[in-house]
Parts: sequence; structure tokens; C-alpha cells
Amino acid sequence: MTGSLEIVKAVSTLGATVTGVELSALTPDEWSRIHAAFLEHAVLVFPGQHLSDGEQTAFGRRFGELNVEAIHFTNEQSDGTLRPADDPLMQLLRGNEGWHTDNSYLPVSAGPSVLSARTVPSKGGETEWADMRAAYDALSPEMRERVQGLKAFHSLIESQARTGQSASGTKEAFAAITAAESAKPGAASGAAAVHDSPRLRPLVKQHPETGRPSLYIGRHAYEIPGLEPAESDALLAELNDFACQPPRVLTHAWEAGDTVLWDNRCVLHRVRPFDPAEARRVVHTRVSGDPATEAEEPAPTA
Repeated sequence: MTGSLEIVKAVSTLGATVTGVELSALTPDEWSRIHAAFLEHAVLVFPGQHLSDGEQTAFGRRFGELNVEAIHFTNEQSDGTLRPADDPLMQLLRGNEGWHTDNSYLPVSAGPSVLSARTVPSKGGETEWADMRAAYDALSPEMRERVQGLKAFHSLIESQARTGQSASGTKEAFAAITAAESAKPGAASGAAAVHDSPRLRPLVKQHPETGRPSLYIGRHAYEIPGLEPAESDALLAELNDFACQPPRVLTHAWEAGDTVLWDNRCVLHRVRPFDPAEARRVVHTRVSGDPATEAEEPAPTA
């Protein structure tokens, strides 16, 4: 892993693999190159890092204030057994198989996210990212004009309801998955609760650092004000289907020790299905978005 830092661009419109560096001991020059590559490629894959929770948290803090330090997303219970398929937490984790961006359902949506693999199944469980910058660029002039100025509400309660999970089940699962994180002394508090109120966000987002426009959609988005429900659903489904297609999709097959950094402000991501009879454990660190650019918008008045 150590040696000269190398950044190799993926064949898709987003993503690059970074080798020859230790994220736990970055030099100023290495950090500068990684940050620039992150803004260019939106997803960076760092094979074989084997970060501890503390090292991953420290790396995440380079990008800003955290609202998630190190949550373990896993189908394992504390005694080492696997959760049953009807466990509310399993239902929440299965929801992540839909394309989404982190925290769009909270008052302030997410900035960068860091994910590392600790235990991986023998097959499946890959993570995919979709480039919403390139998706916006590829829209027809007519569609680009149509979506400009439109907004949609975002809600975890709503998106999980579409998978068949009740609001109480979603809240129970969310509380369980964040309990260990919230119990840490001085832990960030942004992930501690699910908010019932939906959050209004534009369908087109301008990146606060690069200025590049991108679609801001995903499974948490629904109900575009000014459109009938059926028209809103159809438009959001059309945008999602169009956006999340090659060459705008990057797939990573995890190996234990891998770390990936991505930008929630311009990409969607999802986990691929895997056998629930096998363990999968990944650790997630999430940077808070800037309230000046990632805050929810006021709801329309009647």
C-alpha cells in the first residue's frame, strides 16, 4: 500500500482508484492530491486500508464536521448470530438497495461519506454509485428545462413505506442502528433520530465547491409540488431510470479492508443484494453538509 500515490480513473464517468498511500498517515501533499481528485471524480476507492474506527473518523474529519462518526451497518447481532429476515433493521438495510443519497431526509443533507469493509459475503453485497453530474449533462434540452426550478420532498419514512415497512418499524430500526454511535462520548448527534417531517429540495443541485450542476433525486424523493401525484411519480422514476445507467455507474466488489469515499452532493449509491445467511459488516462515516448549501428549503405556502 505504501509508495508513490497513484490515481487511476475508472472507465465510467465517475470514480478513481487510489493506491500508494495510507489514509491514516497522509502527508500534506497527499491530502491535497486526494482532495482535488475527490472533487474531480466524486468517488475514490482506496484498496486494502484496514482502517480502525478512529482512523476512519479522523480521515472523515478532514472534510468537515461529522454527523456520523463510525456506524456499523451489519446483519450481525451483538452475540454474533445473524438477524432474521423480518427484523426491522434488516428491512431498513434492504431499503438501501435502492438508489439514494445520504441524509436528504434530514434538515441538512450530507456532504462526503466514507465506507470501509470489515466483513464481506462470498458473493453479492457490492456498492454502486451513479454520477448525477453526468446524468444532468446528458438530459435533453427539453427535460433540462422541465426539471429546472422543480423541487421534491424527501423522507425516509416515505421511502421505507414503499418497501412495506411501517413508520414505527423504520424508527425502531434507525434507533437500533445508531444506538452504539449515539452512546459514544462526544459523538455527533445528527444521526440519532428519524424526522417525521419531509424535507423539500430542488431536483437540480449546484455543487458548492465545483459549481457543477447535478440531479438530486433518489429513492427518498417524492411528491413534486405543483404536479399531480401520478405525474410526480412518473417524472422521478424516469429521471432515476435514465440517470442510473452506464457509463454513469461505478460498481465496487468489496474486499475486507477497502475504504471508499464519495460525494453525496452529486452521486447516488446503493448496495447490491447478498445472501442474508452470510455476514456483512461495513463501517460508515458521514460529513455534515454546509447549512448554507445543504439545508432544506421552505415548504410552499398554500
